[in-house]
Amino acid sequence: METNIGSTDRLVRLVAGVILAALGLANFGGVVELGYTVALIAIVVGAVLVGTALTRMCLIYRIIGVDTCATR
Repeated sequence: METNIGSTDRLVRLVAGVILAALGLANFGGVVELGYTVALIAIVVGAVLVGTALTRMCLIYRIIGVDTCATR
């Protein structure tokens, strides 16, 4: 598959994904109080962001025709 995520977009997704996943996991560890549902959503969204950053391909970008890759 063709990549459609550029370097800056990739870095932002990676950092935001790790932070969200860490907050969700911290909730289950008793470090922060977010609530079960919010923590679970944070973990899932964080995992999706990290996954799209690592693969450099976003299905939503593909559907709506967005491409943040600078080189082709």
